[in-house]
Amino acid sequence: MLKLLVIYISLLTCTPGQELYSRYGHTAIRVQDTDKHVDFVFNYGVFTFNTDHFYWKFVKGETYYQLGIDPTKWFMEDNALENRTVYEQQLNLSESQAKELANALWTNYRPENRSYLYNFVFDNCATRAYDQIKRVLGDSINSPYADWQGVTYRRYLQHYTGKDSWADFAINMIFGARADLPMSGDDRFFLPEALMLYLQQAVLPDGTPVVKDSYIEPFTIAPTPWYKTWYVGLVLFVFFFLTVNIIDLRRDKWSWYIDLPFIVIYLVLFAVVIFLTFFSIHPLVGFNWRLFLFPLIHLCLRLIYILR
Repeated sequence: MLKLLVIYISLLTCTPGQELYSRYGHTAIRVQDTDKHVDFVFNYGVFTFNTDHFYWKFVKGETYYQLGIDPTKWFMEDNALENRTVYEQQLNLSESQAKELANALWTNYRPENRSYLYNFVFDNCATRAYDQIKRVLGDSINSPYADWQGVTYRRYLQHYTGKDSWADFAINMIFGARADLPMSGDDRFFLPEALMLYLQQAVLPDGTPVVKDSYIEPFTIAPTPWYKTWYVGLVLFVFFFLTVNIIDLRRDKWSWYIDLPFIVIYLVLFAVVIFLTFFSIHPLVGFNWRLFLFPLIHLCLRLIYILR
């Protein structure tokens, strides 16, 4: 195994990307040894679609991620291509602490150790990085960072997906009561931005900052344009079925072929949520009132024709 005389270890935090899975940002750890010209990024967010039955395992919540290693140059270039900023926070570690953390990362990279059962809320790229940092600093970290303390998981995630966006609607549709539990303490650090801001303000018992001087900014989350909100979709949905009702009333004939595809979609969504609730290990899923919103409105609107 490669032995490092560690000079720098940094926490890397990537701003959100365009894809839904990247809206929450990303966390990795950079290890540099300038004497040996070693500069790697340890990335706990590696997975492959080539895994047997990947989509089935993903739905069940049995997706395994891996710790991957990339040259820092490649990591930075990949994020630059996606127009994502990477903030770097160099950790204020002693030489022995830096060696301990680097050795732990290399040990974690061994083939028998590198895979782990991914959990979006409780075990992901940010929580793994935080665990490694706490491995060497223990519970001595103290930070005044209090943002999102006591806020629910649902509200926390909504901040990143965009309030009232379709992504927000879809995620909330499959989130159950557990998503409304308030977060406290380390619960918040499954999201990269929270971990970054927490460490930026953290100090050790002797007053030493955990992070050396570094430039960071809170993520900029653009508000959802009104025309991309699910409210607009709801209005169009109502207008569509009111129009269908008018046409059916004039023809005195039910357009069943219009209702049927929507009914099939509703049944599929119900089946998916039932499966996620009772058979998957995803932590926050469950029945939510939004799941029934469009079917109930659809039924009420079609009663106009049925009860004419």
